[in-house]
Order: sequence, then structure tokens, then C-alpha cells
Amino acid sequence: MNTTLLMPEQSQDPSLGASTEHTINSMIDDLITSLPDIKQLTAEERRGIIARYASVLEGNFIYWMTATLLAVQSEDARPILLDNLNEEVRDAHPAMMRRFAIAAHAFPTQSDAFAVNDDLTNMRLFLGRLSGVQSLLTMAFFEGFIQRFMGYLAALAKAQGSEDMEYTDVHGVCDIAHTAGLFRAFEVEKAVNPIDSEKDLLEGVRLLRTLIETIVFSNQPALAA
Repeated sequence: MNTTLLMPEQSQDPSLGASTEHTINSMIDDLITSLPDIKQLTAEERRGIIARYASVLEGNFIYWMTATLLAVQSEDARPILLDNLNEEVRDAHPAMMRRFAIAAHAFPTQSDAFAVNDDLTNMRLFLGRLSGVQSLLTMAFFEGFIQRFMGYLAALAKAQGSEDMEYTDVHGVCDIAHTAGLFRAFEVEKAVNPIDSEKDLLEGVRLLRTLIETIVFSNQPALAA
């Protein structure tokens, strides 16, 4: 039987004066807290979350990180991004992601790809503007979320009968260091290439949060507030 789940409300930004990292961590906390109870999900709902996540991650994460590398001007920020990209490519993380989805009987379908298409396009267009500070903060948010999300994703896959947890095991550990590195890169880039005062520092973070909500809640009817 289908279970109706509420779409989480958009969290408000912390009060002025809070650190940027604290703001990002608070947004991640809100997302993690809003995740639906796995026990209340149907098999199709579990499959959908994994499939939409795989549809986004497999073909886009390396592209997003490369776009961020192209955007930065700080020489100190580039090695942090290159280390991340080197690990993604060397250890074939997209292949790891694909094996994970297949083992959970959640290989993305055309419907899964279309479900995330609009929000994914918004992210691609945003990163294509090559704003170093905004892009770094967006990727720090994403790495931080992924690290916290891995336990939930693994539980979804186990409920689907999967025993292949390499992807979630690896990213539950490595993304801790990746997140810290991206916050360092953000700080050095901000000093060298500060964002224009009229731009929204969190624009990319908000776009990515919307995409994550689509991944998790796309097949759940949201009730009007």
C-alpha cells in the first residue's frame, strides 16, 4: 500500500552572523531529519529513491567537480579539487554507483531520469556560470550531505535485498575528508576571488537542495502547506 509522505518545508537560513559552514551544516541537518521512514516506504518508493539518486550521481558528479575546478582562481584550491577528482576517476566511482543500483534492483529508468531532469538542468546551468566561490560552497554542501546520507541509502538497498554496499561504505568515510577540503578551498577562493555583493552566495546550494528533495520525494504526493 502506498504511504503518503509530506514534502519537507524549505528551512530558513540561520540568523545573520552565523558562519557559512554552520549554515550549510544546518541545511544538511534539515534534509537528513526530513528523510521518510524506510519502514513506511513501499518497495517501489525505495527503488525510486535509489534510482533517481543513481541517475543524478553516476553521470554528473565528476562533471560538477570538473566545472568547479574550471571555475576557481586560487592555486591553493585547485589541488583539493584535483585530489577529489583523482579518487573519483581512479577508483571508478560511477561504476561503483551503477553496481550498487543494479544490486538493489533500482537501475534508473526513463521515468526516473525525467523526474530529476528539470532540477538537474538548473544545476548544470548554474555550474556552467563558473562562479568559483558559489560552486565550491555548493559542492561542500553536496559532499557533506552525501556522507550523512550514506547510512540511509544503504538501509534502502538492504531493504531491497542488496548485499553490495561498497558504494555506501566508501563514501560514508571518504566524503568526510572531501567536505572538509572543500570548505578549506571555499575559504581560500573567497579571499582571492570574492563573490560580487549582489550575488546570492547560497544560490547553488538551494538549487542542489531542491534536486535532492526531488530525488527523495518525487514519487510522494506533497500536501499543500
